[in-house]
Amino acid sequence: MPHISQRGAHMPPSPIRKLVPYAEAAKKRGIKVYHLNIGQPDIETPPAIIDAVKHADIKVLEYSHSAGNESYRRKLVEYYKRNDVIVDHNQIIITTGGSEAILFAIMSCCDPGDEIIIPEPFYANYNGFSTASGVNIVPIPSHIEDGFALPPIEAFEKAVTPRTKAIMICNPNNPTGYLYSREELEVLKKICLDHDLFLFSDEAYREFCYDGRKHISALSLEGLEKHAILLDTISKRYSACGARIGAFVTHNKEVIDAAMKFAQARLSPPSFEQILGEAAVDLPANYFDDVHAEYTARRDLLVKRLEAIEGITCPLPGGAFYAMAKLPVDSAEKFCQWLLEDFSHIGATVMMAPAAGFYATKGKGVDEVRLAYVLNTADINAAMDCLEMAIREYNNK
Repeated sequence: MPHISQRGAHMPPSPIRKLVPYAEAAKKRGIKVYHLNIGQPDIETPPAIIDAVKHADIKVLEYSHSAGNESYRRKLVEYYKRNDVIVDHNQIIITTGGSEAILFAIMSCCDPGDEIIIPEPFYANYNGFSTASGVNIVPIPSHIEDGFALPPIEAFEKAVTPRTKAIMICNPNNPTGYLYSREELEVLKKICLDHDLFLFSDEAYREFCYDGRKHISALSLEGLEKHAILLDTISKRYSACGARIGAFVTHNKEVIDAAMKFAQARLSPPSFEQILGEAAVDLPANYFDDVHAEYTARRDLLVKRLEAIEGITCPLPGGAFYAMAKLPVDSAEKFCQWLLEDFSHIGATVMMAPAAGFYATKGKGVDEVRLAYVLNTADINAAMDCLEMAIREYNNK
């Protein structure tokens, strides 16, 4: 019998999705599951952008340019300018979700065996992308005690080797919700310039920054023009996760030319989604006001409820819509599975993502979970009622 590849054997399962069979089984037993495990917002996708697809006058659903429709890329130039990022449409490649943008960055800039430094915990699929491309992740630990702030520059300096090609960040951060300051980004800029490294900046949650703080894009940092690569997506921004449309953006022509060869190999990004994305740029300027207020209320409620449960630590996230919490349990993975298999409170339970899968370092995050505050406040309250009862019952069994 033929064997699968080593790459296939070593691809890590998603910590976000691997408990899905247990959730499905719970639902079949009649248990309501509050999904705080995945960043799938319940915010309505703006009807105007769906209508743009419905009303598109298309006779033949043909390939677009491999870089994406020029009309959409020109619209994105306007969008980025509003966010202090100055690019032209030839510096943008439309991708199949932010995931393809990440892959394009790794495969355009790194060879098998090269290294990417990433503060951990980090978006779990970075592990999968690195495995698929033969690149090694070098994790730099951040800590829940200081809210997962950027590790000190000395930690990065020690991690740099002759194989280091890039530093990758997610800002605001998934899974921690941490928002990097300009001062922290300047630290990263210095390291990249000193060691001639790329900075891959995943900015999927740009619009969701709280407490009056402003997002700073890596692509707006003066002097980093040849080093910074912006990785983007409309998925979270417009609650359009199923649209699978993203963007790869850089001033570095050599990198754009390399990425274009990968873009040509997959022919073109999705057509309907480009229409949807283009329409999204024309949403009214106040579109995010209500969305921002809603996420702020959800964040405040979730953290307040978590901090009120004895033994839980949860820093206040500065952005995105995730929180990392340290639980008073022996194993977050066992606890999260037990919640779905053996627990219910008033006919309901809660699903969270065990945090170990967001780390590259073995043994880290074993008592931590990521929670996505993508449900309305009534559901968050009900989910926290479940969690409070569950921790008490789990530790007394």
